[in-house]
Amino acid sequence: MSTTTSGGDTAADRPIVLASHSGIDRAAHHRLDEAWLAAAWSHPTTRVFVVSAGQVLIDDTPDGRTELVTTPSFEAPLTETHRYFLGTDEDGVSYFALQKDSLPGRMDQSARPAGLREAGLLLSPRDAGLMVHAVALENWQRLHRFCSRCGERTVIAAAGHIRRCPACGAEHYPRTDPAVIMLVTDEQDRALLGRQVHWPEGRFSTLAGFVEPGESIEQSVAREVFEEAGVTVGDVEYIASQPWPFPSSLMLGFMARATSYEITVDGDEIQEARWFSRDDLRVAIESGEVLPPSGISIAARLTELWYGKPLPKPLN
Repeated sequence: MSTTTSGGDTAADRPIVLASHSGIDRAAHHRLDEAWLAAAWSHPTTRVFVVSAGQVLIDDTPDGRTELVTTPSFEAPLTETHRYFLGTDEDGVSYFALQKDSLPGRMDQSARPAGLREAGLLLSPRDAGLMVHAVALENWQRLHRFCSRCGERTVIAAAGHIRRCPACGAEHYPRTDPAVIMLVTDEQDRALLGRQVHWPEGRFSTLAGFVEPGESIEQSVAREVFEEAGVTVGDVEYIASQPWPFPSSLMLGFMARATSYEITVDGDEIQEARWFSRDDLRVAIESGEVLPPSGISIAARLTELWYGKPLPKPLN
């Protein structure tokens, strides 16, 4: 598998968006320390941002960067319940997210709302890490307001990371669903890419699916590839992971080697699947016949790792 380019760049060296080191210590040991949290909230260096329906405010700086819009805590909107502690940076600055029904207005009108699919490509690793943490918590909080044991409304605890039931005492934690995503290659080193039924015409990406109960991740890779494309796989190599809070997945990325090559799509989830050589994929993308995976996704990273350099762009 080639991973080098003629220009000296390597696909393997590029970090996965939303997965690179953010420089934030989540400081989970402080989440139950109400006195510490109160002091951190009132500290003049603390920074706060609002998350609403998966979006935050971002702003472009004069030097061409894009930043998460944060404010001191004393300027933040009022909320006591939906205030989530996200951690501290290397300078000791604490970060909180506030869950609100809408994003605050900005008098300068320069900031704009954005979700992770846009902002994840633009923000620094620190800001992207803060945003993905906040969006994941917000998604979970909105979807798990009632106790799954007795049905009573739960209350927020541990600075947003636990919901407790006042009736039966159950504690509920943020849910993360493991999913496998894999770039399958054959004996000719061609890549297997598929198109889901609901995707736009021409969109192709790696195969993926959720890990089932009682199943290893290697078994899940083999099962999903066979279910979706009718191809069997042998060797499976773990590459990297990516948090994917849409709403609550952790994508586990793999390279897998096929042991059979005839494609039979399921027709329910995958409408079409094809083997691509590197030249096949280049020509298809440049002509506009194929739309490659989104740049924010681990699917794009896995495809580039096989391709050996950044994927080409359409010529027109």
